[in-house]
Amino acid sequence: MRLNRAEYKGIAKWTEQLRPTRQCMKMLKDRFPNHSQSTLLSIFSLEYQKRTKRTISRHHAPDVIESHYQRYLSEAKAHPTAPVLLELAIEVDLSPALMARIILDRFLQDLEGEMPSKMVINSMLKEPSLIPDQILAKNIYQCTINDCCYGPLVDCIKHAIGQEHEVLLRDKLQERNLSFLDENQLRAMGYDKTPDIILEVPIAVEGHIVHWIESKASFGDDHSHRTYLNEQFWSYWNRFGPGLVIYWYGFIEELDCQRDRGILLKDCFPTDIVTLCHAAPQDPLPQEPE
Repeated sequence: MRLNRAEYKGIAKWTEQLRPTRQCMKMLKDRFPNHSQSTLLSIFSLEYQKRTKRTISRHHAPDVIESHYQRYLSEAKAHPTAPVLLELAIEVDLSPALMARIILDRFLQDLEGEMPSKMVINSMLKEPSLIPDQILAKNIYQCTINDCCYGPLVDCIKHAIGQEHEVLLRDKLQERNLSFLDENQLRAMGYDKTPDIILEVPIAVEGHIVHWIESKASFGDDHSHRTYLNEQFWSYWNRFGPGLVIYWYGFIEELDCQRDRGILLKDCFPTDIVTLCHAAPQDPLPQEPE
């Protein structure tokens, strides 16, 4: 789904009132019924992450951490069956999963008398039954399953969705009998930073030559696309030539402005592919330095 920048800003502005809970996603879908839930979730996630980066430092101030922790202890004692940590996170506009991490870290400091390791915290967030306090374990669990932007559950879902779309891309290429090397094959050849697909025979899409394809199971906004251009796409272009980026959940249409320079954007697998069967033989892939 391609959105113009004004449409995107309208959705982004509306998300400012939302918290990163699954209930809020229903509100977003009801407000914008013509957009897919996947696109809306991706946009909200991008916007909420920007918001979090602007505000997270204040939640890590020692006095604020102590205030959150003492309030949690008081509320949990008074209402042991209530989702007090989730409610606290929503009230102070902090991701429930990030609130869970802060409170768990503070709890473990009391329990062990020292700063806990990230490995211990991560393992307990993934498996709350490891937490030696059952009420806290239940609250941590409620925070992680209700957060749609952060936390171990979201990380697993994002990874699975990314893998799913890479498989979809490979299936589409195979249906068209297009010969390609995928990321795993390229890594086995010694490459450390590659696009998802390098075509062994280039194709033309809408009149533009394509040597490589990158799959992004997300929405392409200004910030994320600029980051990808600087950290990935231009280096792919320098090494392999012009390519195609598929933002499966859409992008701001004004960002598709680099076609003449060799980077084409699409929101789905292209249907008007022309295989350049009679193109001049391609040079072998450049070798990674030893």
